[in-house]
Amino acid sequence: MKLSIEISMYPFNGDYIPPIKGFIDWLNQQDGLKIQTVPTCTIITGDYDRVMDVLRDGLKYSYEHFGKAVFVTKFLPNYEALN
Repeated sequence: MKLSIEISMYPFNGDYIPPIKGFIDWLNQQDGLKIQTVPTCTIITGDYDRVMDVLRDGLKYSYEHFGKAVFVTKFLPNYEALN
């Protein structure tokens, strides 16, 4: 099954650009996904299990490297947002 998610990151510190950029850079290094970043969010599309694994690992990576942040997501199961 395919899964598309839309994710936005809101770091807890005033210098918010480096954590957001770091998280997006990390996402773009992950294999087996289609990723598109727009001004308000990043869209991730791929196999359901792969997307969920990357999301889990990405949240951990973000916390370990950049500290606390709020992530807002929308999940679209069985839908391929990026062709």
